[in-house]
Amino acid sequence: MAPQDRQTGTDRQLRLLVGLVVVVAGLAGAVAAPRVPLHGLPDTAVVWAALVSLVAVGFTVKVRIRIRATHHNIAWTETAIMIALAVAPMPTVVLATGAGVAIAAALARLTPVKALFGVGKNMLVATVAGLVLHASGWQTNTGDVLDVVGPIATAYLAAVVVDEVITLPVIALATGTRLSALFRGDWDLRLGGGLARLLVIIGTVFIIRIDNRLLLAVPLLVLSLHLAYSTRFRARTEQQAWQRLARTTDALNVVDLDKVLTTAVTQAAELFSADEVEIELRDGGHTVRGGAGGVTYDGPAGQPTTVDGTVVPAALEGHDRAVDVGVLRLRFRGPVRLSEREQYTLRTFASALCTAVRNAQAYAELARVADEHAYAATHDPLTGLANRRHLLEQGTEQLSARHADGVTALVLIDLNHFKEVNDTLGHAAGDQVLVQVADRLRGAAQGSDLVARLGGDEFAVLLRGLPAPAVAAHRAETLLGALHEPFDLDGMRISVEASGGIAAAPASGGMPELLRRADVAMYQAKRAGQRTSTYAPNRDTADLGRLALGGELPRAVADQEFTVNFQPIVDLGTGEVTAAEALARWHHPVHGVIDPLRFLEAVERSGLLPAFAEAILDQALLAAGSWRDAGFDVPVAVNVSPRSLLDARFPGSVLARLRAHDLPPDRLVLELTETLTLSQLDVVDRVLSRLRDEGVRLALDDFGTGYSSLSLLSRIPVHELKIDRSFVTEMETSAEAAAVIRSTLDLGRSLDLAVVAEGVEREPQRRALWELGCAAGQGHLFGRPMPAGTLLAALQRGSGGSPGSLAAPLHDAGAVIRLAPGRRQNGRGRTDRHLPA
Repeated sequence: MAPQDRQTGTDRQLRLLVGLVVVVAGLAGAVAAPRVPLHGLPDTAVVWAALVSLVAVGFTVKVRIRIRATHHNIAWTETAIMIALAVAPMPTVVLATGAGVAIAAALARLTPVKALFGVGKNMLVATVAGLVLHASGWQTNTGDVLDVVGPIATAYLAAVVVDEVITLPVIALATGTRLSALFRGDWDLRLGGGLARLLVIIGTVFIIRIDNRLLLAVPLLVLSLHLAYSTRFRARTEQQAWQRLARTTDALNVVDLDKVLTTAVTQAAELFSADEVEIELRDGGHTVRGGAGGVTYDGPAGQPTTVDGTVVPAALEGHDRAVDVGVLRLRFRGPVRLSEREQYTLRTFASALCTAVRNAQAYAELARVADEHAYAATHDPLTGLANRRHLLEQGTEQLSARHADGVTALVLIDLNHFKEVNDTLGHAAGDQVLVQVADRLRGAAQGSDLVARLGGDEFAVLLRGLPAPAVAAHRAETLLGALHEPFDLDGMRISVEASGGIAAAPASGGMPELLRRADVAMYQAKRAGQRTSTYAPNRDTADLGRLALGGELPRAVADQEFTVNFQPIVDLGTGEVTAAEALARWHHPVHGVIDPLRFLEAVERSGLLPAFAEAILDQALLAAGSWRDAGFDVPVAVNVSPRSLLDARFPGSVLARLRAHDLPPDRLVLELTETLTLSQLDVVDRVLSRLRDEGVRLALDDFGTGYSSLSLLSRIPVHELKIDRSFVTEMETSAEAAAVIRSTLDLGRSLDLAVVAEGVEREPQRRALWELGCAAGQGHLFGRPMPAGTLLAALQRGSGGSPGSLAAPLHDAGAVIRLAPGRRQNGRGRTDRHLPA
């Protein structure tokens, strides 16, 4: 229903209700008129004059309140009526009430509707109160207190109920206020005022019984009580207004602009009892309009409103008036003039709203800039596709998912002879071709696919959730087929050919290996002149090259081409370095730095493992000794090949190297990798038991990723557990990864084992791990693998001027920390603070 139709319906209901009251009152007056006693005319004239003046004064002295555009009055009329009923017959009082109210209404220049309603309502109040008083056994000549108080109180209660039942529905219809809210409003003040009036009525009745002429003094008494009551009412009203203002300004403290405007509209309608509130912002002309029930319009400025009448504007400006963000408008359906207190409240509210709007706009701008930066960091600026970084992140997340549905594959697409387009038509034309290629690939991809531009004319599509690896070839043909049709380029139609390499996710190596395999397949397709080619291990020249590297191992060991970098392990709470992990690197004279994944398997299969392990251990212990000499007693952790543990001579070699470098055994941590059969070999048990008995510390690396974790712990009591980086990466998004971390920490606490988290790359991860009870961690957040000298320089430099620290502490020194339930620090002493625990 339209607002105008609703208003018309409300006016009709209001007229019907007022008309009904007037008709019933007229009937009451018609019944009472013949029963008015006319004997003793002089005395009767005095009584009539006193009664009419009493009612007129009671109707005139009132407390004035405004609800929206309508003003309402709280009068003393029922008090005057009850006093009149106590000294005069009911028919006389009913007619005198009508006359007194009519005279007062005429003097106040009320509208005819309000005057008729006032006359009718109060005649009905007098009629009902008189009937109840008569039914209660009222006698004007009795002297018993109870015979006076009981009937008077009962009749007054009836008068109040009739007054409320008739008046409140009319106010509710006239103002659009809920009837329940009117009944509940100021109930304590209304109750206290009613009791005070009842005492006035009873006291006046006893005074009049002394002498009827004292009735003429009653209007002065009523006037005095009215002044006291109105003062208290105004104080209460102002107190409630300030409380509502405080609650309203507090509700504006949100950072979402839409919520700020919605809250302001609804709260201001209640605060100022307005029919409609409108907020128009300067920036963009955004307008929000509504009332206490909610927002009715949200859009551009200029749309007309349905509320005609008084408009009270207030500029949305700061206290210094240097900033003006818009205007607030209060609309009323009739003439309204705000009081001085309301005007000050409006200025205060407008200033608070100005601050809230500016804060929300600033927050929105910051969020927009952050989103733009985040998007720019992960997307290609020319085509809008994901860039290489985003592809690697999404692919790594997909491959590390524990329960990923289906098969993951990658299609690498390279445009053939694209350089000719740039050389012939220019780079601007080449950019247009790249944009059209991106659009076609995006259109040919399915919803779960990720399309990326890796750079130049190279594109990639990550296929997720495939039912089988063979489906990747069919999907690649669809993607390449989308590029078959010629491209429109400034009126020219040119054809662009492309080659695609397909590779399914490997068992190891992650996303870099998947990308490498797709690249190998793509070049296979180019060399064979095919549109697509699927990766085949037997044609991977990189794997063949890996075999060739095995033949160079003896020379590499002899020439000391294997070096060691160190990644620090830090105390997550303080940022202090507690240990460093040694990581081997091969500096090949031709191929440069070779990743351990490419040569470690060859080393393990060759007969050079003992020499290789001794060379790495020597460099690690040498670095630990140099750090100790410089004042940093930092233990070193070295990874141990499972094959080394099958060598009974291994413990003697380790202990000999420790003695050669004059290092205590507990300054060395040997990291063990989980295998299926590790704990089943007696020789391994003997090797590890001897190392542990001699004081060398043992750590279980990549804990949670294998199948023998608990069985190994029961067989070989290690000193520490290392949480695999995959769980740390996923802990914020995967409930299962977080559960593995919590259970590992609980296991470490129960077995009194140190726990180190790997792959800590962001500050929120560090804080979350520390709050869970993990004391130590390593990752790019604190430092990438670096030479021993570089790490020593970093230790000496420190973080924030604190040597030995690579990160700021999570909490200031002396701060009181509330630890998570069940979290406790390791019970070992100061020495263990320097261990990777």
